[in-house]
Amino acid sequence: MYLKNRKAFTMLELVFVIIIIGILSAIAIPKFSKTSELAYKSRAESTVSTLRSAIATERQKLILKGQAGTDINTTKAISFLTYGLDSSWAKTDSDTLTYTVPGGTATCAFDIVGGTLVKKTCAEATGLNHL
Repeated sequence: MYLKNRKAFTMLELVFVIIIIGILSAIAIPKFSKTSELAYKSRAESTVSTLRSAIATERQKLILKGQAGTDINTTKAISFLTYGLDSSWAKTDSDTLTYTVPGGTATCAFDIVGGTLVKKTCAEATGLNHL
């Protein structure tokens, strides 16, 4: 009869629930941080790939128009992108694009040389050394 009228949790039940939630969060938080780090890396790789493709396409258009020697600089390259660059990217000088890892821990610099996007420097922490 006592069990049927019970309307609250006991202190022991609440402690067990809190412990279980703590264990689950201890497992989930490191996994989430690794996932977000991989997402930033993937987004940067995608942007570099898109820029390279856009520059190559524009270079081919110029060749077909007979303007093969026309310079493609950073400003022009960014204009080829439909949505531009996100806030992780910055134009540091006339032909250098710099990618800063969210949190500002590391950067990669890319130059446009001869109508192609070339990695200039890249900190090991970015994980983008293979670009």
